[in-house]
Amino acid sequence: MILGEEEQFLPYNGEVLIFQLSKPKCVEGAADKTMNLCVRRMRFNRDTKTFVQKSSGVFSMHTSHLKNEIVCCSCTTDSRTGIILPCILMKKKKRNNVVKYLLLLLHSSNQFEQSFHFKLDYELKEDIRLFTGPSVLWRHANKLFYISSDTCTVQSAPIQLSSVVWTGEIENEGTVVLGTRTACLPDSEDEHELSTSDRAIWGSEFFGYALETQKMLTGTCFMPHAYSTVVTSVYVCKNKMLKKQLQISLVAITHKNQLIWFQDGLPKGVCELPYEKPCSVKTAVTSSNDLLFIVSFASGNICVVQRRDSLQVVSTWQKVKSVLVDDFIGSGSEQLLVLFKDDSNTDVLSAFKITDLGAVSYASGVNYKHDVPAAEGLQENGLLTIQALERRLQAGCTSVQELQRHLRLKKRVILESCRALVDLVEERTHILPSAKEEGLVSLWDDVENPPHSLSKETSLASKVPECLTEKLWQRVVDDNLVVGVKLTESFYLSLNDVSLSLVMDQDCSLISPIIECRNKIVKLNKAFSELTVPSCQIEPPPKKIKLDLHSKSNLKKEFPKRCSIVQPDGAKTVVAVTSLSPLLAFHRVCCVVLLHAKKQKYRNECLQESKNITVLCGKILLSLEDISNGKYSVKMLKDNSYCTGSAEDILAVLAVSFRFSFQIVSSDYTLTPVNSWLLGEMECTPFKECHDKVFCHKVGNVYGTVFNWTLKNPLEGVLTLYCRSLTVLFQCLHSLSRVLPPSCDVKLLRSGSRGALTEQLALALEKEMLTLRSLFFSKDRKAETSLTCGNEPGQKISDAPSASGLDSEGGVQQFRKKLQNEREESVRSMNQTMNGALYQEIALKLAETQLSSDMIVWRLSKA
Repeated sequence: MILGEEEQFLPYNGEVLIFQLSKPKCVEGAADKTMNLCVRRMRFNRDTKTFVQKSSGVFSMHTSHLKNEIVCCSCTTDSRTGIILPCILMKKKKRNNVVKYLLLLLHSSNQFEQSFHFKLDYELKEDIRLFTGPSVLWRHANKLFYISSDTCTVQSAPIQLSSVVWTGEIENEGTVVLGTRTACLPDSEDEHELSTSDRAIWGSEFFGYALETQKMLTGTCFMPHAYSTVVTSVYVCKNKMLKKQLQISLVAITHKNQLIWFQDGLPKGVCELPYEKPCSVKTAVTSSNDLLFIVSFASGNICVVQRRDSLQVVSTWQKVKSVLVDDFIGSGSEQLLVLFKDDSNTDVLSAFKITDLGAVSYASGVNYKHDVPAAEGLQENGLLTIQALERRLQAGCTSVQELQRHLRLKKRVILESCRALVDLVEERTHILPSAKEEGLVSLWDDVENPPHSLSKETSLASKVPECLTEKLWQRVVDDNLVVGVKLTESFYLSLNDVSLSLVMDQDCSLISPIIECRNKIVKLNKAFSELTVPSCQIEPPPKKIKLDLHSKSNLKKEFPKRCSIVQPDGAKTVVAVTSLSPLLAFHRVCCVVLLHAKKQKYRNECLQESKNITVLCGKILLSLEDISNGKYSVKMLKDNSYCTGSAEDILAVLAVSFRFSFQIVSSDYTLTPVNSWLLGEMECTPFKECHDKVFCHKVGNVYGTVFNWTLKNPLEGVLTLYCRSLTVLFQCLHSLSRVLPPSCDVKLLRSGSRGALTEQLALALEKEMLTLRSLFFSKDRKAETSLTCGNEPGQKISDAPSASGLDSEGGVQQFRKKLQNEREESVRSMNQTMNGALYQEIALKLAETQLSSDMIVWRLSKA
């Protein structure tokens, strides 16, 4: 055979197919009217590290002295069987400028099949594509033409286009052609009035055209129209339809020597290419799941771009004849076969390189004979290691998915529990989701909604007929939402056990409805010098009775800094503070306010009952419009040397502020300058609602700071600051240091004043003693009852026997028996025991009271 034009290479099922035209040898003088299309199947031998011929085939064509050419070849799907087969487009040029085209299919038996043929009065030169059918598509005179094996007729698409950049299959659309065309300008704009930059953008646009449905697709779902003037080739890596929205990932090359990654129509990465005039791009997925982009250039150079965190060039080759992508070594993943130009050797596969830019690397011209076992073992070990790592990675991904499902289940349980809690507090019947909604299937016949379920749920709701709250309010301070509940004095509530919960009263399927917040218990009182945040329990009833016997003036004289005394006109407020920003994301939000407390009852100076209660205080509404209008803002204005802030405003400011107390002691001078400093330099005015505290109106960071100055004697006092940040605190202390006498000693009180803590400790110890007495009194009473039950009523053990009774032997025995019984009862009375439940109850109640005392002792040691 006499070889003809340059060969064509095509990868197919791990093999390399080489197509070439040749003329058979003929008898001298005979007319040569036959042309053969030859194919050779070459497979890589891993032992010899060379390509060997597996089989070959020939297809003969009648030429009639006309020129035959191979136009292109590709692997396409045969629509009759769904099998991917090699497809070759042949050209026969005839007289009168008529060109005949043949489309051939190559089967596994190396037999060629003519799928169809067609004739044209021009040659195919621009944007020729082979695709499913098999079918042929081309562009001529800015029009799109195509022919398939089903129709065998050339058809024209009703569109104008200037280039075809990609042809392939898209989900739910079939075969789609992606191209560029002259932009359709708006009617209101004139082409001549556009600037140069606008003309460059609006001069062309992307579009997609579905051949089967003849439907136009929006080009912006592939990439912005501004790229239509620079993109020369596109490869669609992934496409799918999600919620009737087409999602596409593709890579494009431009004549500005760039490779750009697009996702859902937006550029996500760009890489500068090392050579000029890129022609085409294809992809490969290696054994390590790396996505490689192989870019071919008009100069015969090749570069590989890798996509991980970013796009970067990882390898380049020059003087390349062709680059193919397939599984050439049979490892289950793709490799690159780079065929180099070699004029010195007639073998077309003499110079090559197989690589995946990782563990796989084979090259021609390398002597493997002396190191075949080691190289082969290293290659095999590398592949096995990669496969083992991939399996471990898949197992890890499976574990992560299981944990995510478990977390979603926990989240559903928490959300359902929150809804049940809200329904319980609002005394509504909570309806559990059905088994169908939860994706559950019953194993037996269940009766849905049994009759007794409603009554059972209703009985669970605790009834609290008494009114525990007087007022519910809310304020917005900076980025904080402050919610306060004013409590009544009809119950003796433990201040340690009172708290607020905010629950969003709306559908919160994506987030938890419970709002995280911090609680404070405060008491604002005009008669005393401190607004407190007490941590101790209220005093026992006997102490309160003794204090109430004194007059109001005597009470103030005896306890000038009392923080836990409950006055008849006093009122406690529970305050919850939470971040405002997350709530504003809902624009309008409604929250249910729940009060949690421990209600205690005393009778005969003993704790009779203590139980936890939950009370629905009401609902608060919050909207961005109300906040913008200042509806819930704190208003602190001057009015005749007083600050007009309401009690709620004061509590809101104090709740969001940090509290710091300093003991100031001067050995040589009085502390009069402190009061002058507050009223003068700091521009403070006292509150109308609470005269002992002053509000700073000075412009700057210190504005809004609250001060409380209490003099114990002319040489000693306590200054308490309520400030927004540590920066404000340091500014205030720096300003104060300039007016204090040099000999002053300033000490930070970390846990409050020692006097207040001492009084709290006295109350806690008294409560501990009363609790201990009441517990043991009840225990002695139970033990006495048990002893009485062992004797008959009215019987005395130690009755003296009569003299006549001791004369006989029987009387003596009876006396001995009574004496023995008396001794046994005496021993039992001295070694009393109790059951485990009673002991556990006594120990628990005693530990609760002792814990409060120990905490105050610790705070007193730190003061």
